[in-house]
Amino acid sequence: MAKALCILGLAISALVLIVFGLDLAIGAPFDRASKTMDIGFVVCSIVLGYLSWSTFREQV
Repeated sequence: MAKALCILGLAISALVLIVFGLDLAIGAPFDRASKTMDIGFVVCSIVLGYLSWSTFREQV
């Protein structure tokens, strides 16, 4: 179960990175409502991806 949650965390972080990275770059989903919010979500998704990846590697 823990491996599945790590993979789910990686998938969610990738999805959040794509959505808010696109919003920051081209303003696609949210018409660049707030650059600060976009940058914050991109940083948080990178941190979530790193934590999920490192936890996944410890479990293998």
